[in-house]
Amino acid sequence: MRPGHLAHAALALLAAVALCALSPAIASARLSVGLSAALTPERLGQDTTITFGFQIAAPRGRVPPPLTGIQVSYPFTLAVQLSELGTEGCSTETLAILGPIGCPANSVMGHGTVLAEIQIGPEIVHETAHITILRTTDQDGHVTLLIYANGTSPVDAQIVFPALLLSAPPPYGGLLNVSIPLVPSLPGAADVAVVEMHATLGPAGLTYHEHVNGHIINYQPRGIPLPTNCPVGGFKFAATFAFQNGSHSHATTTVPCPGQHSY
Repeated sequence: MRPGHLAHAALALLAAVALCALSPAIASARLSVGLSAALTPERLGQDTTITFGFQIAAPRGRVPPPLTGIQVSYPFTLAVQLSELGTEGCSTETLAILGPIGCPANSVMGHGTVLAEIQIGPEIVHETAHITILRTTDQDGHVTLLIYANGTSPVDAQIVFPALLLSAPPPYGGLLNVSIPLVPSLPGAADVAVVEMHATLGPAGLTYHEHVNGHIINYQPRGIPLPTNCPVGGFKFAATFAFQNGSHSHATTTVPCPGQHSY
């Protein structure tokens, strides 16, 4: 499959997660999670960028257990395989050594931020890392993404982790499976706990390059096409979160059809 057929990646993260209609759900004892999604612009039959995010909250003064994986189910009505995102790919090795700057511009599919917490005695330290989402080579016939997270303080870490695009049963159609590696923090402290992410997948903020008659032409790739008719009840998303201690949590959210509002 061509990198341009990034298929159902956009719903992740992966498609795999903000800024609109946050819906909390109880994860396990006193742990709550929320999932959010937005389509910008949301015009039926037109291209769009997907904004997604999640939040994880523990009781006041405590840090949630480290997150080890996310599975995000998304609507089959979003035909992301028809977009122009990810017309080139980047390898894990290149990304790990050089970072996103070493990858083709046409492999970048989105950007975002991740907020992490580290418990050091009674104190909770926060760190924000910037993320880049890129297309890479398929694995076992599945569309594959790479997520690059770059944090500098208090923990200096550059992490690369994959996300696979799988099928999901109705009422969804696709599943973004994101594996999140454990990241050691400071000496004597617990592993880093990811508590929030906000990201986009789509053409917003992206510039691609094309060689035409010996010249380099800059252009914005086509986004994820929306269907001409909105699904009954809106565009529904669901996510399952897996934690280091073996617990799981579930959250859902819906992007209302144009002209409708969520309550």
